[in-house]
Amino acid sequence: MDEIHDSPTGWVAKHIKQYVESDGAKGHQFHGAPTLLLTTTGRKSGLLRRTALIYDRDGDDYVIVASLGGSPKHPLWYLNLVDDPKVGVQVEADRFDAVARTATAEEKARLWPRMVEVWPAYADYQKKTSREIPVVILSRQ
Repeated sequence: MDEIHDSPTGWVAKHIKQYVESDGAKGHQFHGAPTLLLTTTGRKSGLLRRTALIYDRDGDDYVIVASLGGSPKHPLWYLNLVDDPKVGVQVEADRFDAVARTATAEEKARLWPRMVEVWPAYADYQKKTSREIPVVILSRQ
């Protein structure tokens, strides 16, 4: 198995470590919102990169938001999955391979309000940036 490189952001790395070490028993809930771990392949480095993200379910799929706190740029994990949509996912103790794709405009219109309900700050993040914040759908393989 290739080595996985966790987010270099201190609090995110700590969250991931707690999540992994407890098999998702600790860290699945983050300030009242469910989180998963997403592993992408670095588009430049080829290294496996892992981060923690808030999610919601849509049938069998998982839905995440590429907000980066309303930054003018997309998060690196999003750029990675656009380049290589094969990703790894961990939800609590369940680890699986998935394919990621950006939601269509119609899907986003349906999913965005649900994601804002899960994490209300997403609405503020969108107001903060001129960038269209992508909604991503993860389908188990």
